Amino acid sequence: MLKGLSAALAVVAALAGAACSQTPSHAAAVPAAAPAAQIAPWGLDLGARDAAVKPGDDFYRYAEGHWLDSQQIPADHSRWGSFEELSERSHEQVRAIVEGLPAGAPAGSVAQKVGDYYRSYLDTATIERLGLAPAQAGLDAIAAARSYADVATLMGRPDLGLRSPLRLGMAPDQKDPDHYMVILTQGGLGLPDRDYYLKDEAVYSKLRTQYVEHITRLLSLSGTTDAATQAHAILELETHIARLHWPAAKRRERDLTYNPRSTAELAQLAPGFPWQALFGAAGLEAQPRFVVRELDAVQALARQFTTVPLDTWRAYLRYHYLVAHCDVLPQAFDGECFEFYDHTLHGQPQQRERWKRATDAVDSDLGEAVGELYVARYFPPSSKQLVLDLVENLRATYAAHIKQLPLMSDATKQVALQKLAAFHPKIGYPDRWRDYGSLSVVNGDAFGNAVRARVFDWQRQVRRLGQPTDRGEWGMTPQTINAYYNPTFNEVVFPAAILQPPFFDPHADPAVNYGGIGAVIGHEMGHGFDDQGSKSDARGVLHAWWQPGDTDAFKKRVDSLAAQYDGFTVLPGLNVNGRLTLGENIGDLGGLSVSLDAYHHSLAGAAAPLRDGLTGDQRFFLAYAQIWRSLNRDEQLRSQVLSNPHSPPKFRVNGVVRNVNAWYAAFDVRPGDQLYLSEDERVHIW
Repeated sequence: MLKGLSAALAVVAALAGAACSQTPSHAAAVPAAAPAAQIAPWGLDLGARDAAVKPGDDFYRYAEGHWLDSQQIPADHSRWGSFEELSERSHEQVRAIVEGLPAGAPAGSVAQKVGDYYRSYLDTATIERLGLAPAQAGLDAIAAARSYADVATLMGRPDLGLRSPLRLGMAPDQKDPDHYMVILTQGGLGLPDRDYYLKDEAVYSKLRTQYVEHITRLLSLSGTTDAATQAHAILELETHIARLHWPAAKRRERDLTYNPRSTAELAQLAPGFPWQALFGAAGLEAQPRFVVRELDAVQALARQFTTVPLDTWRAYLRYHYLVAHCDVLPQAFDGECFEFYDHTLHGQPQQRERWKRATDAVDSDLGEAVGELYVARYFPPSSKQLVLDLVENLRATYAAHIKQLPLMSDATKQVALQKLAAFHPKIGYPDRWRDYGSLSVVNGDAFGNAVRARVFDWQRQVRRLGQPTDRGEWGMTPQTINAYYNPTFNEVVFPAAILQPPFFDPHADPAVNYGGIGAVIGHEMGHGFDDQGSKSDARGVLHAWWQPGDTDAFKKRVDSLAAQYDGFTVLPGLNVNGRLTLGENIGDLGGLSVSLDAYHHSLAGAAAPLRDGLTGDQRFFLAYAQIWRSLNRDEQLRSQVLSNPHSPPKFRVNGVVRNVNAWYAAFDVRPGDQLYLSEDERVHIW
């Protein structure tokens, strides 16, 4: 929201007049009745726009240029926008819940566990007084490693939380979604992505130097005498690991990353690696089968394991053990980790207040316990039903689009419609809450609480191996500002916290809700048919169900979309990676297109009313742009472009609308405008 009411009203008046000149003559005016929307007067931030910018030149800035110019990124953030604003609100709400819990709650109760976890995290005086003592057992275990089997054992121990070049995890089997599978994947890097180690540009060379300096300081704090030598050895090791890693874009390919192997086959893959030591420490010694994601990378990482000196492995493990726990260690450790990982790598000038980090820690380790209290206080059941209605309207619109899609044959359309009908929407919160009964939380033991929570969750997952999958489980807590599509369960999931303005307001103009949460719902549903989600069927089984000719036609279109995004410059010398971001860009484009049609269908043949001189389509597109408004620090953008499958916010707007025909008509976009694409250049997928 804007600061300064009179300035905001002046901008609104000017922009309303400009928009009115673009209004189609057949749209009917209505009385200016003011609904009780949280963003006055009817759900759109009218004062955010910049009338000096032509919509066809930079729609992102046209929709929110005044907001971009009038806002600043808070010192404790690396970016600031709609998601961060709601996240701040969610933190405040969780804080109110947790700090309202009684200090003397019965032992073992949810109130005791959540309250004591939070209070212990905030008790920096005790953390400072204890020093490194809580971490000493782990440090001693690392120092005592005298063989490669010892190192592998340490990497497999869930209590240590160590970074490892071979990471273990659990997830539903992509070819048998009714059962869980252990996943073996590449890992082991302290910097955000392999490119940070391998690129020659000065910015990356400087970051590598700063990384070594940071490692040196952190190891020195823990009493290491030859910290600088060890830091250089750690960088050399991680650089070698990075050379073996698959690039981020390749790791998206689901058919390439499904490589089942038995324990015997793993032994043949890398005979010298101490597999049983790794699996035994993780409680997986009886597991007969694994899925290897990056097959040749995992093989190379396992084969080089015994070529690294044990001294280097001990230094590497010591450093990453300290990093994994620095937030529950004394301020010198916590501050050092902040300075490198948040300030240097992401440009964040100031560490977030301790209570905000405490709510994040509680969300990570006791998230559903807090979530149950959160939805009872902040999420009305009526909102859930309204969003479910939106989902069904979007489902029907997707079906209509699929039936008319020229790139699909009838055989492929039939399976696609079956998959769409099987989409399972989860709205707000889970039907069954997670049981934290066996998790011990001790007041005054922040370090131990974090360790026990990590072990608790790992053991919970190990116990499920061999059991039917829990399709009611959520991958996000209700207080999370996000949403997701899970291809293995064929489900779309929308936590309660995102179902509020600017994404959704039951009292807002329907065009705003369809441009906001409707586009988000459409985006997540679209993941079921993007370049990777489309590789699973209605049951979530990974297999090829498209007819070969249809796959070729689809690939031609998405290749064109990837090429468009490759051309977007984020920072000097750094462009969007069209392949890495392809799935999200397909989701954005399909979601916006389908949600627009769903909005039109919701009008039941009536003309959309004018509101403040804006047509329904104009309000729809502006609402979409405003959910993505964001200010980003350059360091954060660099990290996002290299390692994140989402395009930067500006291109989630400009890169999408220029492919939607209705946007051209809504804002009178013509040849010569900077975003203009000729009809044959526009990519239409769904």
